[in-house]
Amino acid sequence: MRIAHRRVKNNSKEHRVVTLSYSSGPASAGLLGDTIAGNFAAQAAQTPDAQALLDLPTGRTWTYAELDQDADRLAAALMERGLNKGDRLGIFAQNIPEWVLTMYAAAKLGVIIVNINPAYREHELEFILEHSGATMLISQVSAPPHIDFVEVSRAVAAKLENLSVVYVDTSHETTATPIKQHEIAPEEKFSALLEAGERLLADEGAKVRTRIRQITDTLSCDEPINLQYTSGTTGFPKGVTLTHHNILNNGYLIGENLAYAEEDTVVLPVPFFHCFGMVIGILAAFSHGSTAVIPSAGFDPSAALSAVEKTKATSLYGVPTMFIAELELSNFDDYDLSTLRTGVMAGSTCPVEVMRAVIERMHMSEVAICYGMTETAPVSTMTRVDDSLEARTETVGTVMPHTEVKVVDPVTGETLPRGQKGEVCTRGYCVMKGYWNQPDKTAEVLDADGWMHTGDLGIMNEAGYLDISGRIKDMVIRGGENVYPREIEEFLYTHPSIRDVQVVGVPDPKYGEELMAWVILREGVETLTAEDVREFAQGKLAHYKIPRYVEVRESFPMTVSGKIRKVELRAEGAEIVSAG
Repeated sequence: MRIAHRRVKNNSKEHRVVTLSYSSGPASAGLLGDTIAGNFAAQAAQTPDAQALLDLPTGRTWTYAELDQDADRLAAALMERGLNKGDRLGIFAQNIPEWVLTMYAAAKLGVIIVNINPAYREHELEFILEHSGATMLISQVSAPPHIDFVEVSRAVAAKLENLSVVYVDTSHETTATPIKQHEIAPEEKFSALLEAGERLLADEGAKVRTRIRQITDTLSCDEPINLQYTSGTTGFPKGVTLTHHNILNNGYLIGENLAYAEEDTVVLPVPFFHCFGMVIGILAAFSHGSTAVIPSAGFDPSAALSAVEKTKATSLYGVPTMFIAELELSNFDDYDLSTLRTGVMAGSTCPVEVMRAVIERMHMSEVAICYGMTETAPVSTMTRVDDSLEARTETVGTVMPHTEVKVVDPVTGETLPRGQKGEVCTRGYCVMKGYWNQPDKTAEVLDADGWMHTGDLGIMNEAGYLDISGRIKDMVIRGGENVYPREIEEFLYTHPSIRDVQVVGVPDPKYGEELMAWVILREGVETLTAEDVREFAQGKLAHYKIPRYVEVRESFPMTVSGKIRKVELRAEGAEIVSAG
C-alpha cells in the first residue's frame, strides 16, 4: 500500500510532514487477463462436476460443465438469430437461473448485456432499450402480484421496431399463477432458443462449437460486455459501460479477499441486475469454483435463511435492510446458521448495531463491508477478514488491490490531509469506460487523469481506512453549519424505540435548512415525538444537530438495489413543513 506525504511550513518556519488522504492497494496479486467466458470455460475444465448454480424455488441445479454446455446451446441460438459482437441484449427479470445462463452465453459472443431493473415499467424500460440500442430482450413472464413482464415488454416492443422479445418459459415460476395467460408464439419462447441451440450443436456440432470458440478467442478483455443503468435517485438513469476486465477482476479480487474456494456455498438474495448480485455475487463465486444459490426470485428473508440452512452455506449477502429483516424474523432462532463464516454487506450505510448482530447472531465472523459504485465495477474499498470489529463497524475498509483512492476538497480538488472530510475519488482497472453515448455526463465525473469523482463524502484515517459519511448532495447546511446526516442517523439508531432512521434537510426561513428525522419504530412501539428525540439527544449532540422534526412511517422509499431514496423523503418533508 502506498501513501502520500506533503511538507508544510507553519508560522515558525518549521516544516512538518502531513500524510495525505491517498492510498493505493497492493499489486502483489496479479489481475486476470481473461474474458468472462474464457475464465468460466477454464473453471469448468478444472472442476467440471462441481456444483455451480442451485435454484431453490425450482430445485434445478447445474454443475460447471452443465452450465457451460447450456451457455453454448444458448450462444448458438443467439448467433443464429443474428446477434454479433457489440450488439446489445437486455435482460428484464428477477433472480432466475436463465439470467445467469444468458449472461454467460452472451459473453461467449461478445454481446453486451444490458441489465434492467425488474421493477421498471413501460416508460423506464422503453428509455433503456432505446438508449442502449438493444435488439433483443430476454423477459421474465410474470412476478405476481407486482408486474406482468409480458404486458410491459410487448407494449415497449410495439414502439421499437428493431426489438425482438424472448420470454422465459423455462423458469417454472412457482410464486403464483401468472397474472394473465398470455399467448406466446413458439419463436418467442426461451425454450425454443435452447432447443434450436441443441439442434445446431447436434447437426453441425463441430462447426458451430468451433465458430463460438473462435469468436470467444478473438474477444479482448478490454472490450465492453455490460451496460448497467444506474438506479439513480434523481433524473434518468445513465448507462455505465463496463468491460470484462472491470467486472471479472473486481469479482475475482472480492472472492480472493473472502477466501472463496470450491467448498464454499454463497446464498444470493441480492439482485442480479445490480453489480451486487452479478459481480460481487456470481463472478466472485464462479471465478473460485464456488456454488451460487438463488433462494428466491425476489427478496424473502425467510427464504434466504432457509437457503443457508438447507445448503449449509458459508456465505450470505445483503444490503443492511435485508439483514435487518432477517434478524427481525419472529422465528429467527429456529434457523441453523452455524455453517456461515462470511458474506458481504453493502449497498447503503450499515448501522453499527446491525453489523454487530450479523457477526454475533448469524455467526458471520468474517463478514465484509464493501464500498464502491456501479461506475467502479463496483468495489473500491473493502474490509478484510482479519480486520478488527471496530474497523468493520466504523469504516468501509482499505483500498482494493490495483486501485487508488484519494479524498479531495470538493471545491479546489486538492488532496486533503488524513482525517479531513472531502470527496472520495477512485482510479484503477475498475473504473468504467464511461456512460453509454453520453460523453458530456462522463466528463462530469471522470477527470483527465482518470479519477472517478464519486460524489461521496469520506474521511481516510491514519491507517488508510475509509469512513463514508454520506453524499455531498445530502449534506445539510443549517445556519451556516455543515451537518452530515449519517452522524445523526448513527446516534439515533441507539434510541430504544427506533428500528431504522433517515435524516434529511427541509427548508427553513430562519436557518435555511432544518433537520427532519424519518423513523421506523420497533415492534410494539406506537409513537415517537420530536420532543422525545430532543430529550434523548440533549447533551449528546450539538444543538444544531438535533432534528427539529420527527416523522414516523412504516417503510422508506427505496430503489430495488437497496438505496434509500432520500430525494423523496426531502420532498415529502418539505411539503409537511410548508403545510404547517
